Amino acid sequence: MNEEQRLQSTGAAVPFSEKKPEKDYSQYFQSVYTPPSLKDAKKRGKEAVSYFNDFKIDPRFEKMGDGRKFFIRTFGCQMNEHDTEVIAGILMQLGYESTDLVKEADVVLLNTCAIRENAENKVFGELGHYKLLKRENPGLLIGVCGCMSQEESVVNKILKTYDQVDMIFGTHNIHRLPEILNEAYLSKELVIDVWSKEGDVIENLPKVRKGSIKAWVNIMYGCDKFCTYCIVPYTRGKERSRRPEEIIQEVRQLAAQGYKEVTLLGQNVNAYGKDFDDITYRLGDLMEELRKIDIPRIRFTTSHPRDFDDHLISVLAQGGNLVDHIHLPVQSGSTAMLKIMARKYTREHYIELVRKIRQAIPNVSLTTDIIVGFPNETDEQFEETLSLFKEIGYEMAFTYIYSPREGTPAAKIEDNVPMAVKKERLQRLNAVVNEYAAAAMQAYKGKTVEVLVEGESKKNPDVLSGHTPKNKLVNFVGPRNLIGKIVQVRITETKTWSLNGELIEVVSGQEMGV
Repeated sequence: MNEEQRLQSTGAAVPFSEKKPEKDYSQYFQSVYTPPSLKDAKKRGKEAVSYFNDFKIDPRFEKMGDGRKFFIRTFGCQMNEHDTEVIAGILMQLGYESTDLVKEADVVLLNTCAIRENAENKVFGELGHYKLLKRENPGLLIGVCGCMSQEESVVNKILKTYDQVDMIFGTHNIHRLPEILNEAYLSKELVIDVWSKEGDVIENLPKVRKGSIKAWVNIMYGCDKFCTYCIVPYTRGKERSRRPEEIIQEVRQLAAQGYKEVTLLGQNVNAYGKDFDDITYRLGDLMEELRKIDIPRIRFTTSHPRDFDDHLISVLAQGGNLVDHIHLPVQSGSTAMLKIMARKYTREHYIELVRKIRQAIPNVSLTTDIIVGFPNETDEQFEETLSLFKEIGYEMAFTYIYSPREGTPAAKIEDNVPMAVKKERLQRLNAVVNEYAAAAMQAYKGKTVEVLVEGESKKNPDVLSGHTPKNKLVNFVGPRNLIGKIVQVRITETKTWSLNGELIEVVSGQEMGV
């Protein structure tokens, strides 16, 4: 089976290497290559996940990047950030050098997010700016990757409007980047390599991590929840978990390298292990193993309330390096809205879950995500969201106005809440969020907290900043050689979103070196 046949058999697109037509675009779009398909992406077969841990650069491509530089701009979530680390790792193995200046780059990649319309508009705006770069440097390769690449409408728009783009590849085939680049160099035409369905887990991919203090670790990929407003299950594929031994080994290596904090990533981390057919092993089991590793802090994101089981709660209650901060998206406080959103839990179920978490972890810090202005949301249903926020007493929330995503079930529902009403509701919600966030911070006044020092403050290079186990931002004056260490800081001033304090000491076992 040749490469083209293999790609066809996996539902992948064959690299496109013919000139784009000026006429009869729709017929061409259907016949020349396999475009991304949201319909195909929705299918969830029972075929087993294949695992590959032998990734390596083909010798043909080893010096492809010699003398060349790359620039990556990342949009979206932590998963996209981590994907960028992998992309950078592959590029550097190919010989490319990283640059922070887009004008210096020979390869420019936009790693994109599809979760909201605003994110997509930013990408298209950025592509518009790059048209001039392409004119000035015809040899420049411009690529679009990430979640937007998995959407038919996006690929359609790029083909019609953005002829400066040389490559489009998706979330499932980052490991094929050397082949994609090679095809782009050889053909000098648009290369499209997007797989609508994928069931593989590729291990041993190189990574260039940002910094040496905190690290992302993927534990699973994809999502099978299909909330009616969300495009992620279509762009990220079905749920597939990494093997526990691979994750544990990666975290052990990070600990040996001196990392102080690891965040476990997944579109729905609580579904970890549900796809295993040879072992019974879930997120609680994994966390129980990881808490034995000598690394100060372990977090995870993002949770789905439906899969947050009792075993996980009991493991988290053991504490240690498992932090007492849980991000638990609720989206709405109305059971009727939750049903339309296909969240598959009720307000009462969510409240009961929080009760169990707080019973086991009394000092837990809870944060959440909330959408306002979902189609058909009434004033009464919005009030239910406000009352839930107050009843739970969240310490922070990410709040959003509903944005329809083409291809999702919710996009077919009339978006009948006026924008003025959406904005008014968001303003009212944010006022409550700010109130509760400020109150949560006020409770720290005069207390001493443990801070992982991550670097200089963005506003003042003479001030250091870092986060507590509960993910509170703390600023204080101290020497730069404390960066990467865990220190004790007494809080002297509280703000809505941050704390100011004074250095007390470095946590036992670390040299202060002042």
